[in-house]
Parts: sequence; C-alpha cells; structure tokens
Amino acid sequence: MSPVRAETLRFEEISVGDTLPELAIPLTRTLIVATAIASRDYQDVHHDPGLAVERGSPDIFMNILTTNGFVGRFVTDWAGPGALIESVSIRLGAPNYPGDTMTLTGTVTTTELPAQRHDGRGVVEVTLRGANSRGDHVTGTVRLSVPSDGAGTS
Repeated sequence: MSPVRAETLRFEEISVGDTLPELAIPLTRTLIVATAIASRDYQDVHHDPGLAVERGSPDIFMNILTTNGFVGRFVTDWAGPGALIESVSIRLGAPNYPGDTMTLTGTVTTTELPAQRHDGRGVVEVTLRGANSRGDHVTGTVRLSVPSDGAGTS
C-alpha cells in the first residue's frame, strides 16, 4: 500500500525521473463486483462468473472505470490533496481477474512551468503501468498540476 500524502507536493520538489511509490491492489471478487456496480456498469462479465465464462473469459474481470479510478488514486496519493488531474490517457491490456494483484508503478517524465498559466501551478506528467501476473493491465500517462512558487512568471 502506498502512503497517502497529507501535504501537496510543490512543483519545485518534483524532478523528471522521480519514481512514485508502488501501489499494490489485491484483486478480490468483491472489489471487482463492487466497483463495477458503484460505477453503474452492469455488464454481466463484471459480476457473473458463469456468464463471463459463456462469453469466453475465464472469470469476471475489472472494468475500465475502476482501472481509471485506481490510476487517479495512484498519482494523487503521491502528489497530495491539492494536485489537480488535468488529463488521463490510458490503454488496457491484460485483464484484472479475481485472485491476482495489480501493482501500479510510475515515473515523472515531464515538468513544465507554463508562462501562460496565472494560477500559481506547474504541470507534471507521470508515465505509469499497472501490471498483474498476466502482464500489463494498464499503461499510460497522467498530467496533473501542483502548486508552484514560480508558475506564471517569466
């Protein structure tokens, strides 16, 4: 379990190459079903093992909305409560099935202090992956903004 940051990171504290603490998520049947229902995704492949098998899957599997939520949690747990997600670009790969674990890892790949911003924030891009025993479940990037001492100045 990665720690949840109480204070938001400042832009000046973040560097390209920084690695985020890993977040391991045990994939229980309850987690997969509950998060599908919570996101109003009633597709049977997310809650009915028999119908999932009929449709060619070995078991129920996690939906993309849940994956997207865990991606957001991963970066905001690292950056802190004042971080604002500006964009998420993810691609799904291997399904998340019950009984496995998805481990999220990430690295800061870009930091910017856009001169046109006047909100006192810098922009950070994190490249991430969430892998399980079958391979990469999710890969992608998240851009977020964090408070800065120098944003919006030339």
